[in-house]
Amino acid sequence: MTAATWWVIFRISRWALWLGTIACYSFFMADRDSHLDQFGHLLITTEVWMFGLPLAAIFMGFFEMMMRERAGLPRPTFSRVMHPQDWPSPKSDPTASDKF
Repeated sequence: MTAATWWVIFRISRWALWLGTIACYSFFMADRDSHLDQFGHLLITTEVWMFGLPLAAIFMGFFEMMMRERAGLPRPTFSRVMHPQDWPSPKSDPTASDKF
């Protein structure tokens, strides 16, 4: 797989993890009592999901940035849409690597 393919995979993973985080927080707000013990503390599983999902999303963002640089894709700028036909081809860029 090319670096651009890995970039897309990491990008989709990042957004999926953020959506999972929102779903987890919504579920917590809807049914708070099932996530607390008798002393009002968070259960360890709830804590892992509430802090692990956003942390994983942040690391996916780091991997996404790494693969964007490796693929030679331009950095996004404010108010500019990046179309796939505008991407440089990996064969024309000698610094782009097909390895992960």
